[in-house]
Order: sequence, then C-alpha cells, then structure tokens
Amino acid sequence: MPVLYDRLLKLKEMFNSKFGSIPKFYVRAPGRVNIIGEHIDYCGYSVLPMAVEQDMLIAVEPVKTPTLQLANTNPLYPDFSTNANNIQIDKTKPLWHNYFLCGFKGIQEHFGLSNLTGMNCFVDGNIPPSSGLSSSSALVCCAGLVTLTVLGMNLSKVELAEICAKSERYIGTEGGGMDQSISFLAEEGTAKLIEFSPLRATDVKLPSGAVFVIANSCVKMNKAATSHFNIRVMECRLAAKLLAKYKSLQWDKVLQLEEVQAKLGVSLEEMLLVTEDALHSEPYSPEEICRCLGISLEEFRTQILSPNTQDVLIFKLYQRAKHVFSEAARVLQFKKICEEAPDDMVQLLGELMNQSHMSCRDMYECSCPELDQLVDICRKFGAHGSRLTGAGWGGCTVSIVPTDKLPSFLANVHEAYYQRSDLSLAPEKQSLFATKPGGGALVFLEA
Repeated sequence: MPVLYDRLLKLKEMFNSKFGSIPKFYVRAPGRVNIIGEHIDYCGYSVLPMAVEQDMLIAVEPVKTPTLQLANTNPLYPDFSTNANNIQIDKTKPLWHNYFLCGFKGIQEHFGLSNLTGMNCFVDGNIPPSSGLSSSSALVCCAGLVTLTVLGMNLSKVELAEICAKSERYIGTEGGGMDQSISFLAEEGTAKLIEFSPLRATDVKLPSGAVFVIANSCVKMNKAATSHFNIRVMECRLAAKLLAKYKSLQWDKVLQLEEVQAKLGVSLEEMLLVTEDALHSEPYSPEEICRCLGISLEEFRTQILSPNTQDVLIFKLYQRAKHVFSEAARVLQFKKICEEAPDDMVQLLGELMNQSHMSCRDMYECSCPELDQLVDICRKFGAHGSRLTGAGWGGCTVSIVPTDKLPSFLANVHEAYYQRSDLSLAPEKQSLFATKPGGGALVFLEA
C-alpha cells in the first residue's frame, strides 16, 4: 500500500492548503474490470467482475454549516459548493460533482434526513475517466460511504451497494448494480460472481498461470452523455415484454429478460430457442411493437419508453435478447471452468471471452473500430482471449494472458497500438497494465 499512503499524504497537504484544516477521515472506493458478463446486470443476470487497484479517494472534514464543498486534485474538474439540504442533480450534464451528489443524496433519502450538516471534501481519483473501469460509480460509492460515515450511521455493504446503484440513476443512467456491488463487496485476490435479487457475491478463483491485462483504446465514452446505453436498456426491456406476451405471461409487469426465464422455468439455452421463435431479426418500429402488445403509440411513449428513448425509431430486439441470454450462459460457464480447473483452463476461459466480444460487437453493437483493432492486436501477441469491458463504444479491453508471456505481450501491444502517431500522447501507465483482484471500499481514520 505504499503508493496509497503517498497519495493520502499528498491529499492531506492539498486539503490543508485549500480548507485550512486537517481531514477527519478518508474513504477509498475502487474501480472494476468486468471479466465477462457485459450489459446483462440490468437484465437481471449474474456478472463476473473484479476490483482493480485504481480507485477514488476522498479526504473529508464535517463542518458546522450546511455547506457542502467539493474540490478535486484534477484541475480539469472545477470546485463546487452547494447547500447540503438542497441537492439538485442536473441530468443534462454529467459533471464530476453530480456523481458525488448522487451518493450523498442516496444516503440522505434512504434515512429520510432533512437537516444535514455540511462537509469539506477533496477528491483524488486515478481511474482513467470514460474508460469503462467505473470511475463514475466508484465516485458515487465513495460519496455514499463518506456521507454514511459523517452521519455516524451503519449499513451493510450489500445495503450500501443497493442504495448507490439506485442513486446513480439520478444522473440519468439506467444501469444495473454490478459496478456499485463490486466496489463494496470486492476482496483482494479473488474475482466475484455477483448475483442480483437478492444481491450476493461468491468468490471465483482465477487461474494462477495467467494474468488479466487491461488496455485502454483511448476512445472516451461517457455513459450518461450518450443515449446508446439507455437505448440498449430499453431494447432489452421491450424484448422481455414481447417474449412474455408470446408466452402468454403478464407482459406489462415484466421489466427484465431474466424475469421471463424465471417465470417460464427454462434454461438459458431454451430461452435462445424461444427468442428464435418469438422475435424476428429485422428491427422493430414503435408501431410494430404497439401492434404486438396491443397498445397505442401514446401508451407506448408514456408508460414504457424512458424520457431519453422517446425519439428512437428502430429497436433491435432479437439481437439484444440473443446477446443477453448467450452472455449470461458464458458467465456461468466461466465460473464452472474456474471451479473445475482443467489443464486447458486458460484456453477455455479465453474462448469464452472471445465469444463475448464477438457477441458485443455483432449482436449488441457496443464495440467500435478501435476496440476491435485492439482486441485483434492483443490476441495476435499472445492473449488467449480478449474482449471489450465496461459499456463499450470506447474505453478498455481485458485480455487473459499466460504469465510467462506477459513481458513480450505488453511490449508488443504497446508498439502495435500505442505508438501510432495519433495515440502517442496517451499516458502509458494508465493505458496498458496487468491487474490483479483488489479489495473493496474502506474508511481510513489517519493518513
């Protein structure tokens, strides 16, 4: 932890020069890499992430006034202050401080508190932003834990994760709960299978003969600023409703694809067959969906579509459902291989990661040319498997690489991808690194 200690000391100094006092405590929440299980947490399916060593750190001092003052060590993120009892979150602008406010407001509303004390907070993050490693969720989780600690209240890690997952939606992102869950429930040395409703986490022991390498495509994608993400959430919701209707279930209450499977009591493989029967591969128009469900366009817009999907003219329901059911099956296969540890384990896990990328690229359409190129380069230089991780449309890839090939892998990928003229400005340390499973969110009393 020497690097963390140095950062805490530096943060303490910056805090002192900014606020003229010493922090009372510090909170850390890590980012994460999702090894497999992309875009399925908000459909109700299990995912398999691990926490990374990069994190958000916040130095905190409660104050007697109701003023909440936020500062950031990164000069790109301006200072912000507001009244702790009048939190306004602007969904139209995913500004950095709004993610802090999400965590703060989540805890405030959970306890139904109105007369909150203010605080001075100095934030330091070393998770590359818009890279798909959950810098924004780590900030929400960090802020939630900061607020809980200032209030002197207690919650379990699971409760905290659930509150932070819900409160991140204040910013307009309709995500699942993976990022917040792993930030709180992570443990050093193990990945986690995260299951939902009820939220729980199970250790998954990764192969000892391989490492996971993160490579940043350096294409930035801000989830809350683009509609891609929320359109996918809506396409999955609509696919769930059409599948439910096809199977004569009560479709209007259904929100997630997993609910349809649970109600039918069939396997994921059988859900893929139901998808083949029930949905066509051509895109659906709003009018056709209304005909299928027997509702008016007005009902469709007001009762089903979210505010940011009102203007969407085509919905690819078949492709999205196919990705979700096949990806959910890959997560379970991945865990099973890790448990059984066959001799060709690294090869088998790599194949699942490759299949995952193909499905994200072709069926979910959440890749981009740079990610596809980076995945190809990683495979060419020794990765047994490589895939996009995080929402996609930019951000990072994760690759499984035999430990003995790591030095040559890093050198070759660096040369092939990062030494191109248009990328020569990318900071290498943040762009390409091997990672091991880190621990979850913590409170420190001292630096």
